[in-house]
Amino acid sequence: MQFLRRLVVLLLLTLLTMLSAIACNSSTGIKVGSKDFTEQFILGEMYALVLENQGLKVERKLNLGGTPVAQAGLESGQIDLYPEYTGTGLLTVIKQPAQSNQKSVFNTVAKAYREKFNLVWLEPAPMNNTQALVMTQEGSKKYGIKTISQMVAKASQLTMIGPPEFEAREDGLPGLKKAYGDFKLKKFIPADPGLRYKTLNNAQADVAVAFGTDGEISALKLVVLEDDKNLFPPYQVAPVIRQETLDQNPGIRDALNTLSPKLTTETMQRLNYEVSGKQREPAEVAKEFLTQEGLLKKP
Repeated sequence: MQFLRRLVVLLLLTLLTMLSAIACNSSTGIKVGSKDFTEQFILGEMYALVLENQGLKVERKLNLGGTPVAQAGLESGQIDLYPEYTGTGLLTVIKQPAQSNQKSVFNTVAKAYREKFNLVWLEPAPMNNTQALVMTQEGSKKYGIKTISQMVAKASQLTMIGPPEFEAREDGLPGLKKAYGDFKLKKFIPADPGLRYKTLNNAQADVAVAFGTDGEISALKLVVLEDDKNLFPPYQVAPVIRQETLDQNPGIRDALNTLSPKLTTETMQRLNYEVSGKQREPAEVAKEFLTQEGLLKKP
């Protein structure tokens, strides 16, 4: 009899411990992460707000760092989802060769993430935050350059500014030379992101390395050089989520997939500039946009 009582007590204690652990885990809510730059802050806030609007509890873990940190957080369960780019997934995470077809890139990363990490890519947005080369309108007219091929032909006359890693990346200068033929710039200025557009606008550089959704592209009316040999892979953004989290909260899929189609390149350029150019808070910009689009209940 005593043995049976002890067994029952032990089973009850085990059950209570399990229920307590589940309660602790659920109390933190869905852990939404982001990387460490303007667009990621805005997207992370959007994801969090949309999920909260569905009645889910959300814990924000924004500004984590670069791709390796965010990916490790997702794999370990420190975060449940975050916005990632298809080109980054292709080149940085699964380390596959560059491709230019959007659908093919998405299918490749979605399949590999599912098989290797048990992670799910939700619907990608139409926006494309691919790497790009930009010039001022005056510079483009002065040199008669509208494509990367035309830029390469006049490279010896041109100064380019960009991140230091562009000199070594597969989709940086080495990739350009492989795709477009060998060339030598007049000068390459390695610089922090914040200096690129100021230097270009002051005519201290002729070409700047940009990203397709940078707010300054539209605000400064810059010319994006056509990648006429399709070097740069597409960088569509999509929520990447743990399968376990999605199984427990299947409504997340529809909620975030409703947001994705509204995120065009032009829209993200505008929203990014609200933060980087006008110094507004990412959370404020995200909430304003979602309310305007009817994705949040108005107060």
